Amino acid sequence: MIKFPKHILFALATCLLSLGTQAETQWLDRIAAIVDEDIILASELQARVETVKGNIARSGQQGPEEEQLRKEVLDLLILESIQMQMANRVGLRIDDEQLNESVSRVAAKNNMTLSQFRQALLDSGASYRAVREQIRREMILQRVQMGNVNQRIQISDQEVKNYLESEEGRARTAPEYHFAHVLIPVDSDASESERAKAEQKALAIRARLKRGDKYSAITTPGVDTSDLGWRRETDLPSLFAKVAPTMRDGDVSEPLKSASGFHVIQLLESRGLNELVAQTRASHILLKPSAIRSEAETRALAEKLRRRALNGESFRDLAKEYSEDIGSAQEGGDLGWTSPGQLVPEFQEAMDNADIGTITEPVQSAYGWHIIKVVERRQHDVSDQLRERMARNVLHERKYQDELDIWLRKIRSEAYVDIKI
Repeated sequence: MIKFPKHILFALATCLLSLGTQAETQWLDRIAAIVDEDIILASELQARVETVKGNIARSGQQGPEEEQLRKEVLDLLILESIQMQMANRVGLRIDDEQLNESVSRVAAKNNMTLSQFRQALLDSGASYRAVREQIRREMILQRVQMGNVNQRIQISDQEVKNYLESEEGRARTAPEYHFAHVLIPVDSDASESERAKAEQKALAIRARLKRGDKYSAITTPGVDTSDLGWRRETDLPSLFAKVAPTMRDGDVSEPLKSASGFHVIQLLESRGLNELVAQTRASHILLKPSAIRSEAETRALAEKLRRRALNGESFRDLAKEYSEDIGSAQEGGDLGWTSPGQLVPEFQEAMDNADIGTITEPVQSAYGWHIIKVVERRQHDVSDQLRERMARNVLHERKYQDELDIWLRKIRSEAYVDIKI
């Protein structure tokens, strides 16, 4: 323990006594609340209150009374504190690269470059650094919430089926069509001869479109062209809705007759109709370098096994004996059907460039050295899987907010909170 000289102790005592006789103490800040191992300062509370009041004013809405607003904002800060402490305990961090990407997205949403966004903040009197840190904080809070809430959400296959069979589900997952439209108008009092000429003109335009001409290049006098944009079947004119399900991308309809004339439509694109994905079925042998087998020795073994397979030995048997991929070795290296993006890039590129039945040269990836045999390819319709995924996303969004509210109430009830103001 440090021992101070008597004259120093006397001086300190005199100083403390003199402080007690001075004017009334002036507070620099106060504690608004203690939350577990954290504190919320009155200045933090006031700053957030002012921010919320500004947002309410800009929206033109009527906000709550001052006292009620302070209470609601303090409750929000308490919940944020609890979650930030949870993030700190597990070491959750947002690095500068992730933060920069997020700030850039915020700027883009406001139709600004990053430098323009920064200047706009400075011009408004806001601190760019403070905004960055607030975005970082919000990203951390979002990750804490998602990590804890997502695991509480369960969606059964029956729920997905029920949703897809509902009126809303059928509407939201219905195919979408992007049509180009050409109209050859006919007056209501036109003669049969004039109608026949209009129909012949429609047939000629259809032939041009089928040959590959763009609808926008059709400039025939008296002919109207337009892009109908993306529309669901239920949003199409009834005349077009009848033929839309029978068409595929690039198809051109026969002339369709209506009271206004003859119509020719071309399906430029579709979504959710027949979503085809190029899939490949391949087998592989994986060899991993180790303490007893160097990188060069591992590659040499891969080359040796490839030569043996090319000389007639069973690729399946070689994979069972040598492959170090636990997941596929017992299946003779068979990876089943894979879609683009499922495999590591080096493997994907080598597989895509190989002909059916060929065995590739050794390919290195983060997992080791592979030799790959392409078995077959196909165009697979994944429309049903996409509709199911869409349904799960909708159901997840609906459940997320309810589960988030329940979880927030739970962590609030379990935390030590001492409100001081």
